[in-house]
Amino acid sequence: MNNYSPPYTITSKILKLSTQISEELTKLQFTETAKVSPMLRKKNRIKTLAGTLEIEGNFIGEEKITAILDGKRVLGTVKELAEVQGAIKAYEKLDEYRYDELDDLLLAHKILMDEILTSAGSFRNVNVQVGEHIAPQPNMVNESMVKLFGWLKNSDEHMLLKSCIFHYEFEFIHPFSDGNGRIGRLWQSVILNSYNQIFSLLPTESIVRDYQEEYYSAIEAATAIGESTPFIEFMFEMIVKSIQNTLKSDQKSNYKSDQKVLQLMRENSKITIKEMMEILSMSESGVKKVIKKLKDEGTVNRTGSLKSGYWEVKE
Repeated sequence: MNNYSPPYTITSKILKLSTQISEELTKLQFTETAKVSPMLRKKNRIKTLAGTLEIEGNFIGEEKITAILDGKRVLGTVKELAEVQGAIKAYEKLDEYRYDELDDLLLAHKILMDEILTSAGSFRNVNVQVGEHIAPQPNMVNESMVKLFGWLKNSDEHMLLKSCIFHYEFEFIHPFSDGNGRIGRLWQSVILNSYNQIFSLLPTESIVRDYQEEYYSAIEAATAIGESTPFIEFMFEMIVKSIQNTLKSDQKSNYKSDQKVLQLMRENSKITIKEMMEILSMSESGVKKVIKKLKDEGTVNRTGSLKSGYWEVKE
């Protein structure tokens, strides 16, 4: 029986942030973003990939990753391109991994590092020191990981908390000779995604990249006090920022749609909904939703019938 439980303390800051995450997630569930356009999913996935790679010093960037995904040839070192390909393949399986299965994490490492490490998918057999932290001896890695996954599977703790605690404990064990940071961040996303699939849309890794120094400081602070509490607080803040950024970009794209529909009506007061759909590459329900909003705001009025009438834009 696995009675192992990683040490952490639920602080008032953690409680406050967890409430905020729930509130922001609820807002996000009711936005257009939550209905997921493949374009948005792709855009945020590219942000995620660029973010997690940049933390490790690979600055190939969003533009080149987009080109690679579109099947274009891109210039970069062999290692850089291998890291990008590995990250793309590893994140493609985000919905397939079972968050509480160690074999799936080993598979993810194999996919991520296959072209870079001969030992991809296997635990390290060398000693590792990260900064001041001396990771557990190689002969302790397997047992430590089995215990950690046992806790992940059996703990009744909230999944938001579990994702952060796991991420920290994983980095503490540092089970692989390379790729630990990328796998730790990927696996936190896997855990969050299994809690709520909307997390697969959030480019949390790119937010962490923007606060990279604080990320490492939070890991060091947790190691210094012997529990993951400072890291949980930091990651909860990152999750809040990630949701808020996605909400903001959703509002921006809605505003853009409103402006585009208005512009078409100004240019041609007899334009049909079908014509707007074609010009703007929007669905019928999307265009009708924008028109309803504009009517409710009093910005637009329809004079006459749908067939022979026209749009009146009130400037």
